[in-house]
Amino acid sequence: MVKRVTSDVDIDILDRSTIVDNIPCVFGCIERDGKLHRHPSGIYLQNIPRDPTTNIATLDHRIASEFGYFKIDFLNVSMYQGVKSEQHLLELMNREPDWELFTYAEITDNLFHLNGKSYLLQRFPPRSVEDLAIILALIRPSKAYLQTSDWTTIEREVWAKTDDNYQFKRSHSIGYALAVVVHMNLYIEQLESVVPAV
Repeated sequence: MVKRVTSDVDIDILDRSTIVDNIPCVFGCIERDGKLHRHPSGIYLQNIPRDPTTNIATLDHRIASEFGYFKIDFLNVSMYQGVKSEQHLLELMNREPDWELFTYAEITDNLFHLNGKSYLLQRFPPRSVEDLAIILALIRPSKAYLQTSDWTTIEREVWAKTDDNYQFKRSHSIGYALAVVVHMNLYIEQLESVVPAV
């Protein structure tokens, strides 16, 4: 029996077109409302069945995965515009943020993944990357039902697979949480450069 390899690879990049426009690839496909559409971020580097006029795969990405095709998502993440270098990125990632700032909607509404989610951040103020990762998981539709639960229940159930076998992986959520920490620290750094010290 041949074992299929399944994966979910997301690559954050400032401008996805710098990659996608310069390599031979086939655009992914997603089915919505019974119609096939170009996937917003996924591409294939394999010779997947495709429409020759649009260069879009003819299989929905979930079906393509069952046939062993490997989709890679290149995600535009504009928050990287203020990052000056790899060293700067590491400094932003490793700097402990002021966790209290995550309870202010006027700040979090400017952050990657947290825009409009201040109600959750105020109900469950994060104090660590792990806490922030849990809150990011609660935003996903399959875990939204936990938003009205207590924190102990949330911690116990947030990483469990749902009835539809969907699981927002902890590793994904930690990665997103670190990106949010980078964005928060970058946002504060940029504010400090504009507002003179008192």
